[in-house]
Amino acid sequence: MNRIFGSSSSKKPRPTLQDAISSTDTRMASIEVKIKKLDGELARYKEQMSRLRNGPGKNAIQERALRTLKQKRMYEAQLAQLTQQTFNMESAALATENLRNTMATVDAMKQANKELRKQYGKIDVDKIESIHYDMEDLLEQANEIQETLGRSYAVPDEIDEADLQAELDALELDVEEEGPSYLSDLNKAPDFIDEAPVEVSETPEQKEAVKTTA
Repeated sequence: MNRIFGSSSSKKPRPTLQDAISSTDTRMASIEVKIKKLDGELARYKEQMSRLRNGPGKNAIQERALRTLKQKRMYEAQLAQLTQQTFNMESAALATENLRNTMATVDAMKQANKELRKQYGKIDVDKIESIHYDMEDLLEQANEIQETLGRSYAVPDEIDEADLQAELDALELDVEEEGPSYLSDLNKAPDFIDEAPVEVSETPEQKEAVKTTA
């Protein structure tokens, strides 16, 4: 039976909107060629009538030119109709493409919304708040530990500032009293010298040599 009548799968696919637009464009191109040909015939008839006098010959050419002009007007009307059809189909194709893009955008947004709900469903706000409070407690404990480690030992809690100032003044006084002692020792002779140094006066020869040098 399938060999005789054929099966449903052997049916040709229905033409799409783009197929219809392409077919219409082909028909329009064919009609434009015909109109151009008729324009050439009308130009030839016009030239022939300009060279003939009124009479049977000129009347016959006028009749041919009239039929050609009617045929041209018919083709021009068809071309106008096909042009409008093409415009309508292109508008429909553009609207269809926009709708397709809109549907794709909506589907993408739905999928993203589903993923967001799935991910946020795994998040427990109460647990996040609990973690936040635990972090605050840990930070406070860390600060207490640092303060404990930085505490000084064997130091009185209360120290009298007046006592500290008096002790500082006493240290400065001791430094002033002990300061010149090591400078005065510079004028003393070393312990390993038995006799005091004797000052030697210059001889007349040494003075003369100094003057000559000067």
